[in-house]
Amino acid sequence: MNWEPAYALLLFASTFITFFASIGMARYHSHKKAYIIVSIILNLSILFFFKYFNWAAENVTIILSWLGISMHVPEFKVLLPVGISFYIFQALGYSIDVYYGKVKVERNFFRYALFVSFFPQLVAGPIERSTNLLQQFYKKHSFSSDFAINGCLMMLWGYFMKLVVADRVGLYVDSVYNNVNYHSGSSLALATILFSIQIYCDFAGYTYIAIGCARIMGFKLMDNFHRPYFSTSVKDFWHRWHISFSTWLRDYVYIPLGGSRCSKLVNYRNLLLTFFISGIWHGAAWTFVIWGTIHGFCLIFEKIFNVKSETKNIGKKICKILSTFIIVNLAWIFFRANNLSDAIIVFKTISTTLFSSLFIDKTTLFYSFIGIFILLLGDILLEYQIIKINNKNHLLLFSMASIFLISVILLLGVFDGGQFIYFQF
Repeated sequence: MNWEPAYALLLFASTFITFFASIGMARYHSHKKAYIIVSIILNLSILFFFKYFNWAAENVTIILSWLGISMHVPEFKVLLPVGISFYIFQALGYSIDVYYGKVKVERNFFRYALFVSFFPQLVAGPIERSTNLLQQFYKKHSFSSDFAINGCLMMLWGYFMKLVVADRVGLYVDSVYNNVNYHSGSSLALATILFSIQIYCDFAGYTYIAIGCARIMGFKLMDNFHRPYFSTSVKDFWHRWHISFSTWLRDYVYIPLGGSRCSKLVNYRNLLLTFFISGIWHGAAWTFVIWGTIHGFCLIFEKIFNVKSETKNIGKKICKILSTFIIVNLAWIFFRANNLSDAIIVFKTISTTLFSSLFIDKTTLFYSFIGIFILLLGDILLEYQIIKINNKNHLLLFSMASIFLISVILLLGVFDGGQFIYFQF
């Protein structure tokens, strides 16, 4: 409301629609299909108008011009409301759960409104489930020192990921990707690798801040990241990356389409359609659609050739991690490029001048690599559970980690960086 007061009405509208649609499903059981259809259509219509209308109109105009038909579609000058994709999907998830009988209908409007607009995760997730967060609003919460300590440390780690790594790395990434015509393949390749780190630290950083903030108040939000660049396959990557969104697509798109309990061709169709939706959810641009579709095709490839994520052989595991990281990075090119033509230029330049002169901003890269080293060390310790936390060393480790992270943030943090990347989705 502080940014654009009228846009608060969209949050209220989605809350109002899904709340009363769910009440209707519980009261008029024989008509519940009509209620869920109305709820889905109205919510997706709000999302379509504010996020996709101008893009869709532009593409329709181009297609018609190819057919020799001239048509002018008015362009609406609207700003994309912050967090609209997140809270609409969260509200829709609740109403779909009510439809399938997975959760009891919530009859207290204010409790349900709190679920949709819970402030720590409102603008960029995690996309919470009513089976988790809404049920916690029935319990009385009192202060817990363990929750507060754990929450503060998670927030500090989130601020470190955002300020020290993501925003610092972003200085180099933006300087290269905003001028792709003037950089060599080596510079673009480095910028692409650094972008993969930037978007991870930017998005996961926000998530840890949100989860930590909620934890301090006594609430447990679902995990959203599980060290995705240790993935050994693209399938494994989506078990670790934006978990609340990937599981939302699995439960409300992929499985209702038939999931894997169908013929192979239909299953491949379901995967492609699910990841097409994943791409377009991120933004109204063909670059996002291509990014999502690439991941869909990769999952189909892994199914066809029965690619396994698990392996006990260390050499094979390292090779799987590296190959998955390369595939994910190639897809990130479309995600980060300002437009489709820029993405094509990046691919062409990397493929032709990969081992050419490298554009180096020594100061930015030096501080970036310090942050990346600390990040990698922390993720390795967590991934392989090298440090065991117990009651005796809990407070000591918290104190040491807090002092260290605060010092690093103050010394290396970029405090005039941009907003969180996923705020735009």
